Amino acid sequence: MTMPDMALLDSFRDPLLARRLLAAIQNRAAHLAEHTKRPVHLMEVCGTHTVAIARSGFCSVLPESVRLISGPGCPVCVTSNSDIDRIIALTRIPGVTLASFGDMIRVPGSSSSLQTRKAEGADIEVLYSPLDALRLAQERPERQIVFVGVGFETTAPLIAATVERAVAQGVENFSVLVAHKRVPPALAALVNDTEVALDALILPGHVSTVIGSEPYRFLARDHNIPGVITGFEPLDVLQGIAQLLELLAAGRADIEIAYRRAVHVEGNPTALAALERVFEPSDATWRGLGRIAQSGYVLREEFAAFDALRRFSPEVEPTVEPQGCRCGEVLRGVMAPGDCPLFARVCTPAHPVGPCMVSSEGSCAAHYRYRRG
Repeated sequence: MTMPDMALLDSFRDPLLARRLLAAIQNRAAHLAEHTKRPVHLMEVCGTHTVAIARSGFCSVLPESVRLISGPGCPVCVTSNSDIDRIIALTRIPGVTLASFGDMIRVPGSSSSLQTRKAEGADIEVLYSPLDALRLAQERPERQIVFVGVGFETTAPLIAATVERAVAQGVENFSVLVAHKRVPPALAALVNDTEVALDALILPGHVSTVIGSEPYRFLARDHNIPGVITGFEPLDVLQGIAQLLELLAAGRADIEIAYRRAVHVEGNPTALAALERVFEPSDATWRGLGRIAQSGYVLREEFAAFDALRRFSPEVEPTVEPQGCRCGEVLRGVMAPGDCPLFARVCTPAHPVGPCMVSSEGSCAAHYRYRRG
């Protein structure tokens, strides 16, 4: 390593452990390189991991034979243009106030965005929790409050709990546009995609706190692909990479947890029970991956009254994809952000063309901020 690389490791919380992990990574990578004669591709499927990896800068100290690829880990990014158009269509319904997390506001749809609609006078609120939207519904009974439910298994349980609370409190002017995604079916689509070259997976920490490790077991059992669930500090990610390379070097496909302070094999039973009570799996469309069976959620029939699309049946414009944007290929891991012809030229955080540059967890935004040049 060069002196600047050593200085980088000195900035870690435990520099000695960082050096030990990096030495283990280098040794295992060298062993693999002798046998495979090609780089090892590790994909992270969590937007927080993508940002942590880019921000830490430790890719500069990894062996050239270890390549990290960003996958579909940003919930805003994987929300399809058709879903964005449905969200925007709801803002045109008289009497509707749309409530959303902040990341959704600037995501462009086919012809508009929530930011543009707000500037045009639409009633749009940026909130931090669906419970805030429920409280808003109670405070403004003359309005219909629609919360945009976007995210993976991490945020879906809170939406479920909010819907149950709305039922218990008799709040009738609250509903949800459900655009949640389930991670394991998307991973199944990725490993079956012949264009996606991956050897192992850095599995998401936040999602795994809810679902545990067992839903990933099929990766090892059916596809011979190992995975390690890890946290978000630089040392966490280094530990995850070291464990993945150890599994690969041993020729062993398994699913391991390197984040046991937060993740248990069985997941979070309370959160899982809430999901089971309120939602059922459904097919869903992912940006870049297309329609994937059982990869989304819909409200169960007994909660159908809280489904905003059923309640309002908005007229949605024909979907048009942003011209030249390669966000879908970036999300599949078949293209690096910098290889998109729009990256840092036409598409920037100030003027994003696609959601991968909008979201704080987007691969393009992380690459632009931390790794450009």
